[in-house]
Amino acid sequence: MTAPLKIMSSMATKEFLARIGPQYTGVSGQAVATEIAGGVDINKRVRAGEAVDVVMLAANAIDQLISEGHLAAGSRVDLVKSGIAVAVRAGSAKPDLGSEEAVKKAVLAAPKVSYSTGPSGVYLENLFERWGILADIKPRLVLAPPGIPVGSLLAKGEADLGFQQLSELKHLPGIDILGPLPPAIQLITTFSAGVSVRCTRATDVAAMLAYMNSPAALAAKTDAGMDPA
Repeated sequence: MTAPLKIMSSMATKEFLARIGPQYTGVSGQAVATEIAGGVDINKRVRAGEAVDVVMLAANAIDQLISEGHLAAGSRVDLVKSGIAVAVRAGSAKPDLGSEEAVKKAVLAAPKVSYSTGPSGVYLENLFERWGILADIKPRLVLAPPGIPVGSLLAKGEADLGFQQLSELKHLPGIDILGPLPPAIQLITTFSAGVSVRCTRATDVAAMLAYMNSPAALAAKTDAGMDPA
């Protein structure tokens, strides 16, 4: 077996990679080494020149790293897309989330509201601002540290209502997922791969990414709470 291909990924694609990595190794014989970290941390490490073959982040973050010369031009491959879901601690009351107004009421009623530093967190802050409630609820907002799932804060009782990518909530213990945000305020984020300019195994990487976008990868994507891009 050849040396592993190194993938650096944000939390959003953790579950997908946990499934597709061993699956790809099984059919190809190519080992895959995956490192999961917060998106902010990954950006810093890639910009610092850390050795890696493939980086997986939100599409706009991949584009930014390409524009800065850290990832190869034209190397972006869209893999999966994911929406924002809402969760509470297991056994807690389940507020209505059937409309934009219902979600707003749930946010206003929750003692502590948590979200992440990723794309969904940026979007939610803007949404709260548009609703005109951000200043009022700011003392009750709990920002999950990079790499820490919002669901873990809910499970420990450090937050009462949590928002994050469904893929980051789906497999966590101690929480109840209430469902996705209503279509009127949903944000679908595309997560993509980009090839490092330091990668010397372009052919091996291309084969792996092609497999990740093949029909054989569909079950891994849906099991992880994501859809094909």
